[in-house]
Amino acid sequence: MAKYKLEHMVVGQLGTNCYFLRDEATGATAVIDPGGNSNKIIEYIKENNLEISAIINTHGHFDHITANSKVAEFTGAPIIIHNEDEPWLRHNKNGIGDGQKLQFVSDGDVIKIGEIKLNVLHTPGHTPGGISLYLAAGQTGEAGLLFSGDTLFFNSVGRTDLIGGDFDKLMNSICKKLLLLPDETTVFPGHGPSTTIGNEKEHNPYLRS
Repeated sequence: MAKYKLEHMVVGQLGTNCYFLRDEATGATAVIDPGGNSNKIIEYIKENNLEISAIINTHGHFDHITANSKVAEFTGAPIIIHNEDEPWLRHNKNGIGDGQKLQFVSDGDVIKIGEIKLNVLHTPGHTPGGISLYLAAGQTGEAGLLFSGDTLFFNSVGRTDLIGGDFDKLMNSICKKLLLLPDETTVFPGHGPSTTIGNEKEHNPYLRS
């Protein structure tokens, strides 16, 4: 079974959760949503001798990508995003730099971080190319993990009033993909505290009906 270490820091103007998911067997680490404070992120990577194998964006909004370019420059890791959110990378000078590696993922793809396998769930609604990342319970012997970006929060859901937002698509993503995961799955959102799928089914006012 894969063993992992998960740490996070809050970065950027909007308090984005930037996650560091490390495979203990190989040391390979993913940086999920480096949304700002690139110097702080790079210093953390140095201090912990992290081997960054991927920079993953759950979507393309500035508060989730603003440290991309500098972290990619320092680590050489590819930036991974759904192709429908690529325009946000290109329109943000810090989203991706010239010559930096870019990889697209789609629903059903698997991102390998050492021995860890992150299942990609395309969860549009907050943005057209929003994704969530699921580490299944069977890999670790513990409850599964879900990195939900700005799709699902503690007792709330992502906003849909920005360009590309669609409330019906967001609710479809949550109800037909995320809520099908085991209730004990721990949800790590793009902002705010963690939660579980079971808690959101029972207490989230957007989902109780």
